[in-house]
Amino acid sequence: MPARARRGFLALAAASAVALSACTSGSPGDAVPPSASPSSSASLSAVPADSPRPEPSIVRGWWHPTGSLETLASGLAVPWSVAPLPGGGSLISQRDDGRVLELTAQGALREAGIVPDVVAGGEAGLHGLAVWEEGGDTWLYAYHGAAADNRVVRMRMSGADGAHTLGAPEVVFEGIARARNHNGGRIAFGPDGMLYVATGDAGIPDAAQDPDAPNGKILRLTPEGEAAPGNPFDSAVWSLGHRNVQGLAWTSDGTMWASEFGQNTWDELNVIVPGGNYGWPVEEGIADRDRFVDPVRQWSTDEASPSGIAAVGDTVFVTGLRGERLWIIDTQDGAAVADPEAILTGAQGRLRDAVAAPDGSLWVLTNNTDGRGSPRPEDDLLLRLALTPAS
Repeated sequence: MPARARRGFLALAAASAVALSACTSGSPGDAVPPSASPSSSASLSAVPADSPRPEPSIVRGWWHPTGSLETLASGLAVPWSVAPLPGGGSLISQRDDGRVLELTAQGALREAGIVPDVVAGGEAGLHGLAVWEEGGDTWLYAYHGAAADNRVVRMRMSGADGAHTLGAPEVVFEGIARARNHNGGRIAFGPDGMLYVATGDAGIPDAAQDPDAPNGKILRLTPEGEAAPGNPFDSAVWSLGHRNVQGLAWTSDGTMWASEFGQNTWDELNVIVPGGNYGWPVEEGIADRDRFVDPVRQWSTDEASPSGIAAVGDTVFVTGLRGERLWIIDTQDGAAVADPEAILTGAQGRLRDAVAAPDGSLWVLTNNTDGRGSPRPEDDLLLRLALTPAS
């Protein structure tokens, strides 16, 4: 990646560092039921799978949880992101220590490696993970806070299930301002094969409206870190006017969704369109102004404070941190078809991430070990919810 593309925003990162030091039912359509496995509870670090879980068919329609929670892994410390691996297993990031843990297809939990140069502090540290296969290679992409900025790196993975290791990091994109709060951090490969990167405003609200700054944006990059072809501003920027996006997902119709932390009043679930301006810091929540794209749904901050989201078929699942609940939103053509439904309310504390698992279930990651949640067990969990078509 050319130096100008990766380093063009380092001045803003430096400025930030200075500033911071001062459900209803519906038709399931073409739904194909995922396989379910027996529920189990864990007292160890992970729970062995009772049987192999097959890869799902293309999933459409609306899907809702059924049955009880299954604990897949425990003993996690400030986990932030979960990335399924090809052929089974997954990787889990831990924000404060930079560790990447591997949950094997057989249910064992081990360390795959530590991302170098992670500098944690406040809400900054090791954030989102994404896995990409290309040309026979498997790459792990990671968004993390470094000494002077937030950046995306990638590491070539080697080894098989239960023995994955991480190669040396290559910088994909750097110069995203970091701060104690509002660091964004979610990354995901879209249906188009491009890498989407969610950034926060890093305590510089006006940066969100500046198309030349990477903060307060969703970026769209090639896997090598270049601005992706077709971007609306002839740069890495895909959408702007964001305060702190931490969730990215696509429903089966190709609609892109993002969750966003509000300031004092409204948290948001948005449909993301190229070039869209989502209002921050001029507006928060529904503004009803032609200049801005309004959220599909908004919640008070004590009901949500959303982080990761997942889409299974045409249902979007939104995790709540302060809200300590999982929101379920059935959608069609980029709109909600019914009022959101909240489950797990207060039962598991703060929820950090939701993942559409390869077996057709939903994985949910808790986030209580950073000291902000209600009193909970001493560690955080990766949980599994079986899904069935809504009827």
